[in-house]
Amino acid sequence: MLRELWAERDPRVPPHRRIDADGHPTVAELEDSIRTNQPSSIGLLAVERKAAHDVIGYCGLIDAGRGSEGAPELAFELLRRVWRQGYATEASLAVLDWARSSGHERLWATVWEWNTASRRVLAKVGFTETERKEVDAVYGTTLFTTRRL
Repeated sequence: MLRELWAERDPRVPPHRRIDADGHPTVAELEDSIRTNQPSSIGLLAVERKAAHDVIGYCGLIDAGRGSEGAPELAFELLRRVWRQGYATEASLAVLDWARSSGHERLWATVWEWNTASRRVLAKVGFTETERKEVDAVYGTTLFTTRRL
């Protein structure tokens, strides 16, 4: 599933987040990355549909080091074939509950300005856009959002 996500990413996403010309990251590299991550209140979780028993993406908390006061970042990405079915919202709400029960008081999330679907998901689950933005001449503007738990 991760490899499929990397292969189908929007071309506006920076190349370090896509499969490169040499085929990296490979399935083995992705598996190794998953195995070396230690369990904590930070991490990405597989999003699985109960009825279909298939993994359709990920959602979780990451420590990207760009948020305020050490708050973790909400991150999610789903396969295109399941977009617009409410899975990102449902998974994000579950992760918000996990974050709250883990003692986090605030979360933040970044989103490309052109990614209106993800901006809608973040708004639905209570994130508000801040004044902070990062502009990249090639890939566009990254918006910063935040939410109190």
